[in-house]
Amino acid sequence: MSAGFDASKLDDVIHGKLRLSLMAYLSSVESATFAELRSKTEATDGNLSVHLRKLEEAGYIGIEKSFVDRKPQTRAHLTDAGREAWLDYLDQLKTLLG
Repeated sequence: MSAGFDASKLDDVIHGKLRLSLMAYLSSVESATFAELRSKTEATDGNLSVHLRKLEEAGYIGIEKSFVDRKPQTRAHLTDAGREAWLDYLDQLKTLLG
């Protein structure tokens, strides 16, 4: 393990498997629908909702709800704080890898 690595600096909000997947995917797109995120992560609706809420409560993602062709649609995107937290998380992993 690299001498500069401190596991306590890893963001617990991001570090969970599903939340890590969500942050990684959202960092690569402008925004994504709930259905798209469910498909990419293979999460159940309930599990995805819980983890999106945790990321939203941390201020890492924004959620917009709208109607498209009279059907409800939920979209998520990284916030500026979320992008910063994601880059900090990646920096900690880079430190681990040396």
